[in-house]
Amino acid sequence: MRNVTITMEESVADWARMEAARRNTSVSRLVGELLAEKMRHDDAYERAMREALEFKSFGESTGRYLSRDEIYDRSVR
Repeated sequence: MRNVTITMEESVADWARMEAARRNTSVSRLVGELLAEKMRHDDAYERAMREALEFKSFGESTGRYLSRDEIYDRSVR
């Protein structure tokens, strides 16, 4: 664990003290937990975005794409 000093607005500090008391923890631990949660969220988001951008279709198309009219053509053939 590493100790750091942070600066925040008084209203934010008041909220942090109340939230820490509500969770029965210290402001230091609360801030650490909030930052760890943010880090996990951002990592998961980045991983999901990378996977989505690397996604390959379920197969390769060997033909042309259908036109809009062909896609919505409901006539019976």
